[in-house]
Amino acid sequence: MSAPFSPESFRTFAAVALRPVLPGLLLGVCTLAFGFGMGAVFGLNEALIRDRLAGSAAAVAATVYQGDAAASKAVVDKSWTYMQRAHLHAGSLGAVAVVLSLVLVLLGTGPALARTLSVGLGAGGLGYSVFWMWAGFIAPGLGSTGAAKESLKLLAMPASGAVSISTVIVAVLVARAWLSPSSNAIPAVGRI
Repeated sequence: MSAPFSPESFRTFAAVALRPVLPGLLLGVCTLAFGFGMGAVFGLNEALIRDRLAGSAAAVAATVYQGDAAASKAVVDKSWTYMQRAHLHAGSLGAVAVVLSLVLVLLGTGPALARTLSVGLGAGGLGYSVFWMWAGFIAPGLGSTGAAKESLKLLAMPASGAVSISTVIVAVLVARAWLSPSSNAIPAVGRI
């Protein structure tokens, strides 16, 4: 008979307990990789992205910007900010998806709810990060960051909704476990 906390029993427990949240964990890790990848591109060749943004604006300088170089520069500069925003959102939302998915496992959340919330966290984080990058890329050609965001609202709204709603539900589950006197999710050790 193996010890209660042997490495083998832990691996077996982890394999079974993690199975429902694996899709969300994968999406969360992909979101982190997306953010790291953007950071690598920024570090290796920031000029590549800035030139691409400026080139998109230059292609429509006469038609969209009516030759207004200041307006074009403002949109290109804001587009670069959107690229940075995508990078930052990917890092934070990817980490949140991974951590909250593990919290769901620790709480002993049912498999269907755990999978749904984990996928909402992972897909929402990835979708929202991609939204910012995509808005940044298309804004110079549209002449406005507002127009870019508006054109992608069918990506932004469900993605931000999924990650926000999933986060709130996880918070409710944590509060319920904490307030429940008979909670099996949180061991009695360390509870006051």
